This record gives sequence, structure tokens and C-alpha cells, in this order.
Amino acid sequence: MTKQIEKTYSPQIEGAIYKRWLEKRYFHVEPDASRRPYTIMMPPANITGKLHVGHALTFAIQDILIRFKRMQGYNTLWLPGTDHASISTEVKIADAMKEEGLTKRDIGREAFLERAWKWRGEYGGIIVQQLKLLGVSCDWDRERFTMDEGLSNAVYETFIHLYNKGWIYRAERLINWCPKCQTTISDAEVEHEEMDGSLYYFKYPVEGGGFIEFATTRPETILGDTAVAVNPDDERFRNVVGKTAVIPNIGRRIPIIMDVYVDKAFGTGAVKITPAHDPNDYEVGSRHSLPIINVMNDDGTMNAAAGPYAGQTREKCRENIISDFKRRGLYIKTETIRHAVGTHERCDSVVEPLIKMQWFVKMADLAKPALDVYNSGKLKIVPARAGKVYAHWLENIRDWCISRQLWWGHRIPAYYCEACGEIFVGAQAPEICVCGGARFKQDEDVLDTWFSSALWPFSTLGWPEKTRELDYFYPSDVLVTGYDILFFWVIRMVFSGLEMIGEIPFHDVLFHGIVRDALGRKMSKSLNNGVDPLRVIEDFGADALRLMLVTGNSLDNDTRFYCERLETSRNFLNKLWNAARFVLMNLDADEPGAGSGPSAGSGPSAEPDVMDKWIISRANRVSRDVTQRIDSYDMGMAAQMAYDFVWDEFCDWYVEMVKPRLYDKGDPTRPAALRTLKGTLIVCLKLLHPFVPFITEEIFAALQDKEETIMYSAWPAYSEACDYPEEEQMVERLKSAIKGIRAVRLDMSAPPSQKISVVLVSPDNAVRGFFTSVQRTFAVLAGARETFIQADKTGVNGNAVPVVIDGATVYLPLDELADREKEKERLNREKKKLSAEVERARRKLANEGFVKKAPPQIIAEERAKLEKYRKMLADVEEQIGSGYNYLHAPNNK
Repeated sequence: MTKQIEKTYSPQIEGAIYKRWLEKRYFHVEPDASRRPYTIMMPPANITGKLHVGHALTFAIQDILIRFKRMQGYNTLWLPGTDHASISTEVKIADAMKEEGLTKRDIGREAFLERAWKWRGEYGGIIVQQLKLLGVSCDWDRERFTMDEGLSNAVYETFIHLYNKGWIYRAERLINWCPKCQTTISDAEVEHEEMDGSLYYFKYPVEGGGFIEFATTRPETILGDTAVAVNPDDERFRNVVGKTAVIPNIGRRIPIIMDVYVDKAFGTGAVKITPAHDPNDYEVGSRHSLPIINVMNDDGTMNAAAGPYAGQTREKCRENIISDFKRRGLYIKTETIRHAVGTHERCDSVVEPLIKMQWFVKMADLAKPALDVYNSGKLKIVPARAGKVYAHWLENIRDWCISRQLWWGHRIPAYYCEACGEIFVGAQAPEICVCGGARFKQDEDVLDTWFSSALWPFSTLGWPEKTRELDYFYPSDVLVTGYDILFFWVIRMVFSGLEMIGEIPFHDVLFHGIVRDALGRKMSKSLNNGVDPLRVIEDFGADALRLMLVTGNSLDNDTRFYCERLETSRNFLNKLWNAARFVLMNLDADEPGAGSGPSAGSGPSAEPDVMDKWIISRANRVSRDVTQRIDSYDMGMAAQMAYDFVWDEFCDWYVEMVKPRLYDKGDPTRPAALRTLKGTLIVCLKLLHPFVPFITEEIFAALQDKEETIMYSAWPAYSEACDYPEEEQMVERLKSAIKGIRAVRLDMSAPPSQKISVVLVSPDNAVRGFFTSVQRTFAVLAGARETFIQADKTGVNGNAVPVVIDGATVYLPLDELADREKEKERLNREKKKLSAEVERARRKLANEGFVKKAPPQIIAEERAKLEKYRKMLADVEEQIGSGYNYLHAPNNK
């Protein structure tokens, strides 16, 4: 049973369809030992986030894979969720409190956390609702939040496990500090931006006489200097090594030392060493046992150790130090340079290296297994270049600072005895300390957000409990994400899964590029070139947006967002809709051809003709190719193949080919045409469904009533029984003839309404037999008044325009088309094109390397092409040589 659809396609159908999917719980799955699982863990979106085009791309890719595998019969779990986004959320709440004249300290930790949970309840689900507008088919029944009770238990279990192994420790180290957010951040959260800056040259007096000159980009850190270093091989400083320099404005005496770290070519060749405010200087200081003097407060102002500069901002301190050195005659010059400046990716503030007591994870023992699974091929990373970055990070990894000076997040499960300071790590404080003390204070810091996110692949499945879900769905099949969180998240998930579960968290990692604007620029607030996907969905629909983002794009490259391509996607959906309406209007439930299965209909009338077999064969091969492309994560080409088949071969060709049979109610082949038309449309819908789920669901429901939804309908499987190479070759001849005829008509400005005579001449009985069998369709598509099919030109004695195709020549009466000069130009263009093909094939066959290495079948195909093009070229040259006095009036039909 079929039903009609609206006359005009509208993306407004999407809302009602998604609501029905949710009500039917089509996305929900349970462990099922009789079926093979396919699992994707959705990267948890920040609760502070809003859907952007990057989200749209990554979630569209994941949805394509899930829908594809679901139709292949897999038990597909796509588990969604959100991340508490520690820093981002805290900043938003603190900003809101500023409007009330309040700070965190004013209200205290508990009251602040109450506000945070309330904020999460009000705003944290916004991005989830926005994701639903995109059509994502994840299991919302299993939605998780990184601070859910179960996930929090997993965090504490992991922390305690690593601490007990000696892999989590607390120590004073130089860390990255954000003065604006007033928290530690990891190396991966520091963005190094190229900026214009200044290199300042100064000199320190040397005790005993003379000076030592140095250069620095940060004069304010002079106040924390504890040495000046030179390279051991630099002869220029031999006479001052071992002596003492003096910082003039504060009177501190510092040694002049040698260290291989110093670059002789940079600045003056001498480097001031500030162990408390530079990671390289910290290493030098450690080697030489230098004092570590921190001269900055957490908010970026100078502290008491800065002496007369205490309380000043670092910028003001810099100005005053330069002025003081000038006044003392110790300033030399300033150079403008281009250099990398570390900024916090969350707030864009310049990061300050500071010495802080923090919690760290030892990475050496965790990194090795994560590197081994990649090097052994157990973990596959696509594209390959991302795998090299993965390996580089792990080979050069440093200990991970996991403590953050925030309140929103997982509080570190460490407790300090107030009597003796002893540290206890556990799920809760002990009842009594070894010293007899019974009062404990929990560590104030929370864990880095990425600590909990690293456990996402298994904490969401119930770990540390042993659950059916964990046993069945872990490890997942693929992780889809952007390059920007390779280190933040991917690496940490791998080593966490290996350590805590003993298995990699996913088999494959698929990285995709970012979405840029039409000019190739990164989207940013400063350029005001961002695209709001919600507005796009409102105007064009989610299907059009998904199709535009994916089609034809290589996912490991960046994607450019073109509004024109949105229009193209919408036009494609309109074309699909109109083709479906045509099919539905012609289907009659009482006719044999109305069935949807391959066995619908009976008797001779159900036997497909050559054009039916052509489209069946093409659909079969395209199904195979699209499947192979998706399996290899080439979604862009898979979408393009499905798009081209539906638009060009099905809509533009097959639908037009069958119209004469459909309009003739007495045609015995009409049922076969209807059956093939409907069956091929259903294949088209299935191939397109992963990419454009809404429109395909609507049309599928209208075409048949045997299945509730297309998403569980079987994916089109390739079958050799549905391959018809001979029919494909014949119909391609028909298409070539029609294209040639239409090109001639266009060149000669003959209107479509002008009917002409068409003569097809071929010495090949099979070619003539084919064109005779499709003569009615040939005439309709060619816009012919009459058609003649014959073995030679006998009796054709007027002017005619030739269209040369493989195995035949089509003649069109010149006096019905006019303009002899245009025809001359057309034939010469055709000669040039065919000559190029002949030369290409000849050169290829003359290439000894090709002939030696290519399979015999390929060589044979190339020789056949050469022979075909030579014959076609000879026919064109014959027409040119005849002076365009072509035979015209045929004597037989």
C-alpha cells in the first residue's frame, strides 16, 4: 500500500519525524549476544556549549556510520552525553555573580556549587536539544553526564588506583598558570600564538669590573633571576664565567654559569635564568641547584619578592624596570621581533609559568602501552599523518598536571590530617590518623576535566561495576573527533582504557578537519564569519546542512562552508522529492508492478527489459561502491556517489526512459517498469538515508507499509546476479546518442519543441536490435518526429549532421537544424577530442612499464579503447571530408 506525499518538499517535516523516532525508541538498544555490536561513544559536548558547524560535521559523520551499520544489521549503540566543562562553567557562573556584586569567596564553596548545579539544570541541556535538530540517532535513554554519580565513582576509583601504584604524586613544579581564571592548565590547553613583540637588551654589572649583556622578552621576570648562563663553547664569556653579576635595582648577587641550553646565536649569547617563571630556566636551575624565586601573585601582579615593584601589574612592572635600567645607564636597546606567546585557549589570557604545589600523573609507564598499540597496528588512526602526531606526543610526553584551582568538578579525593599534615587518598577520609588525629581536611582542588573525560568509553557503560553493557559494547568501534583534541582526549582515553580495563577503548580513530568559511579562513568572532547551524537548519533543514557538509569532501581535510552549496543540496532534495511523487502517482496497488520486493509481479510482464536491467545493474554497483567507501571512512565520496546516481542516472535518465511505458496503459512491460522504478527508488532512499535521514524516512513510509522505518530496513547488498554488463553497455550507447543529439540541437539553437527526423546507422546487428527495442524511448528522448534504424546510408541523400557514438552514427537533417558553420565547428571540436583520446591510448600502450606491469585484462581494455576511438575518429573525419553534404532522406524506418 502506498500513499501520496505533499506536492512541495518542506524541511518542516523533520520535527515530526524526529518526535516519532523518539516515541518509538528506535535509537535504543540492549546487549544481545545473537547480534554483533557496533559502538560509538559521542564526544561529550560541553554544557556551556552551543551547536556550531564543527559540531554539525562531527556528529553528522558519526550518525552516518551508525545509521549505515544499523541498516546492515548491527546492534548499534551511539552513546551521548555532556561534559561538566570545569573552567568554562565556573567562568560563566562567576560572570553572572559579578552582576550581583558577588564573588566565589563571598558565598563559599557549597553555595557556589548549588548555583553550578542549578545552572547545569537550566542551561546544560540546551546543546542536547540542538543536537536533536540535527537528526542524530543516539540512544538518549543512555545519556550520561561526567559528574553523574556512577561516572564520579569511576573518577575516584581511577585516581586511587593510580595513586596506590605511585603514578599520582603531589609536588612543587613549574606549571602553566592562567592569571584570569586563576587555575593551573595543562600544556595542551596552552595555545602558542605568533605575535609581534619586543626583545629588550640590558646589562648587569659584574663584580670586579665590567658588564654582561643579555636580552629578554620579559623584563618583569628580572626580579626572579638567580643566574646568568652562557654556552660552555662560547669563548666571548670565558673571562666572566664563575664571577658574580648584580641585579642593580634590587641588589641581588647572582652567579654567571655555563649550560649547554644557551643558544650562542640568540641575543647576546648570555641568558638570564629565572627558574620560577620559565620552563627551560627551571631545568637549568635544577641542574645547577639555583634558588627558585617566585615574584608574581596568582592574579598576575607582582608579589612581595618583587621588592619596590610589589603590587604592580606585570605590564606596569615591565615599564618601570625599563625606565629604571635606562636611568642607571644599563639599558641598551629594543628590537621588534615575531615570537610565540602562550595563551589560555579558554580566555586568551597570556599564560604565566609559576611554581606551584600541584598533583601530577607520571606518564612514562602509561604512555608506553598507548604507543605500543599504535605501533603494532592494533589501534588504527585515520588519516595516517594524525597517527604520526599521536606517536610524537607519546614519545615526548611530560607528567600531566591534573589539579585545578576551581570548585566545579571532581574534588581530589585526598585528605590532610589537621594535626600532622599526613595525606590520605581514598573514597572518604579515614576515621583516625596514625598520629591519633581525627580531624581531616579535603584537598581544595578539583581534577582536570580531561581526567574524567579520559574514562568516558567505559565509565559510561557502568565501570567500575561489571555490567552487561561493559562486557558487550566495550571496546567501541570508532572514535570520530577533530584534530584539536588529539592530545587533550584521545591519547588520555587510550592509556586510561589500557590501564583500567586492559583493552584499548576503540579500534579506530577517525580525525576530520575543521569547517572554514568560503575564503578558507578559520571561523572566529573577530572575523565575524561564523555560521549558525541552527539558522541554517531553520532555513534549509538538517538534511541539506548534513549533505552540504559531507558530500564530496575528504574528511581529513578542512571543509569550506559555501552558502551556494546549501542551495545545491536543497535542490537535490527537491529533485528526490519530485521523483518520488512521480513514482507514487504512477503506482497502482492493484497492478503487479506495485510491489516493492524483487519477486513482485508474475508472468512475462514482470520481466525487466534492457533499460530496467541497466538501472538495476547500476544500483547494484553503486551500492557496492558506497558501502566500500563508508567502510573505509570516505564518507565524502560515498555521499557523492549516491548523490550522482540518484540525480543523474535515476532521476535524469531512468525516470525519463520509462515514461513512455508508464503512460501507455496497454504496454505489457509497464508492470516491470513500475516494479523497477519503485524498487530502485527504495535503493536510492536506503543509500541516502545515512546522509539525509528525514526526507528518506518520509518517502520510504509513503512507498510501502511493510516496514515501520527505513532505519532498520536492510542495507542494499551487492549481488552478482544483479550485474548486467551487456545491458549497461547498450544503454550507455543510448545515453551517448541522446547526449550527442541534444548537444547538436543546443549548438544550433533548435528549440526542444522542434521535432526532427533521426537516422541511426550501424553495421552491427546487436546495436541495431537494441535501438529497435527501445525505439519509442529513443524517439521521445531525442525529440524526434520519426526515427530510422538501418545498416548503411543507402537512400539517405540529403544534408545531415552526424553524431558519432560507439558502434553507430546518428544523422540529423541539417536543413531542420540550420547553421552549417556551427556544425563545422562542432565536428572539428569532436575531432580534436577524439584525436587526444587516440593519442593518450597510443602512448599508454607504447609505455613498456605499463605493458609489463598492468594485468592482461587492463591492457586488453586499453587496446579496445584505442580501436574504438580510432573508428569514431575515422567516422568524424569522413564527415568533415565530405564537405558536410550528408545523406538526408532515409528510405526505410
